[in-house]
Amino acid sequence: MEYRWNLKPLPPEAAITELAASINVSQPVATLLLQRGIHSFEEAKRFFRPSFDQLHDPFLMKDMDKAVSRLEEAIGQNEKIMIYGDYDVDGTTSVAIFYSFLQTIHSNLLFYVPDRYTEGYGISSQGMDFAYEQGVKLIVSLDCGIKSADQVRYAKEKGIDFIICDHHRPDEHVPEAVAVLDPKQPDCPYPYKELSGCGVGFKLLQGFCIKNELSPERLYPLMDLLAVSIAADMVPVTGENRVMAAFGLRQLNLLPRPGLKALVKVASLEGRELEISNIVFGLGPRINAAGRIAHANAAIKMLLAHSEEEALDYANQINLNNRDRQGFDSNITREALAMIEEDEVLRVAKTTVLFKEDWHKGVIGIVASRCIEKYHRPTIILTHSQGKLSGSARSVIGFDVYEAIAECAEYLEQFGGHTHAAGLTLRRENFPAFREKFESVVASRIKADQLIPQIEVDLALSFREISGRFYSVVNQMAPFGPQNMRPVFMSEQVYTDYPRIIKEQHLKLQVYQQGTHVFEAIGFGMAHYFEKVALGGPFRLCYQVMENNYRDQKSLQLLIKDIKFYD
Repeated sequence: MEYRWNLKPLPPEAAITELAASINVSQPVATLLLQRGIHSFEEAKRFFRPSFDQLHDPFLMKDMDKAVSRLEEAIGQNEKIMIYGDYDVDGTTSVAIFYSFLQTIHSNLLFYVPDRYTEGYGISSQGMDFAYEQGVKLIVSLDCGIKSADQVRYAKEKGIDFIICDHHRPDEHVPEAVAVLDPKQPDCPYPYKELSGCGVGFKLLQGFCIKNELSPERLYPLMDLLAVSIAADMVPVTGENRVMAAFGLRQLNLLPRPGLKALVKVASLEGRELEISNIVFGLGPRINAAGRIAHANAAIKMLLAHSEEEALDYANQINLNNRDRQGFDSNITREALAMIEEDEVLRVAKTTVLFKEDWHKGVIGIVASRCIEKYHRPTIILTHSQGKLSGSARSVIGFDVYEAIAECAEYLEQFGGHTHAAGLTLRRENFPAFREKFESVVASRIKADQLIPQIEVDLALSFREISGRFYSVVNQMAPFGPQNMRPVFMSEQVYTDYPRIIKEQHLKLQVYQQGTHVFEAIGFGMAHYFEKVALGGPFRLCYQVMENNYRDQKSLQLLIKDIKFYD
């Protein structure tokens, strides 16, 4: 696939020079910081040294005082509390973090996660009936609830109160709960809007600790779960999220809970310094697989396990679920791509909207992402579920798929989500009209360059600027993730000697510019570039600077993102 390189604009030269001098870094590093909104010594200090006191006052969030008071009341009166969460990574970590904390001060407690296939997303009537049968008086919903007005009303009729902790966009009318915590509410003054669902739940626990004069250190052991939610839910790793992710990764690497330690083991990640990317590609898919293939309860029980032996039993089962998920994913992706390739209309459309009766509901979101890798455009994959069509939508950078779906609401039974990912339900007879309307809406709004995959390039760099100190300072900009990605560089007039193909698909090069040091570079899945680079002429290189540790020998290595050749 051809990529468009999008080079970020350079800050003013005077600002680069001033910041470089004030914090004693090179001009390229100062440029990277300015691009991330760091303009002064004090801002740089806060950026490089995240601390707990950088978190916002939780009581700035609308309804926080009501939520804390109702939680205190439930604990004081020994009411039965149900922790209700979604079945994905954000939802399961939310339940685990809240349950872990509350069980230290309250014993009348249970958790509930709906079944993806029999109950669907969000608050279910079955869940409310179960809560009533169990004598529950208060439900705290996490990573769901903001669009469940009918179910919250149903629970209220049964004498059950609700505290909603959510981060999805609300409808015009929010549920009539005791408290609704969601920074995306238009009238919520909370200064940071991009918390994960687990993050909103964590803010409620932080507020509870402040109100009851409990040490914030009680929250530290929970933050490994918070880091997992931030990474897996792909929320921006900026501001408050970046601080919480930094603390959470520290906990995950130094003293993880037994459940995460077991998951690290089955994911073959032991012995590594775990980063956001390890969670995204290693831990997150396995936690998700529990709810996709079986039931998410197994993931929560693993995360709540007190012993490594118990946790490992659940982790091994979840790992098997993940292998099954990979098989479904591969087969359905193959079918979906074939449907596009065999249909002339679908091939040239601005969207992909596909339905097949027997596709596994648990992997259709993943399949949507796989289709975007081949056909770079907003994509919706649907399957049959409980007499209706249930689907997952994914988008491309810069295009709001949620808003496009909202424009088609007349054909939908239910929908919800984010800018780049959403879920929806519709009647089978509405599928043709929905597909036509969605294509029309997207075609009228999407820009031509949004249909071409792009690589965001931070900076044009000379190999002379790359050194051990440069890498060390750049690496301290971690944790990396959305809106704070590991920097990507491009260099002109790059040469290579002795290119090699490794394992029939990877490209290994020794690269240099005239008069510079030679760096080892690796391009995974880039063997197709071999013939052109072997010609010996110069090329443009897009890459990240990494550290290779081979037999305890550390050296800098360039991870190739793309190569372009001069005409």
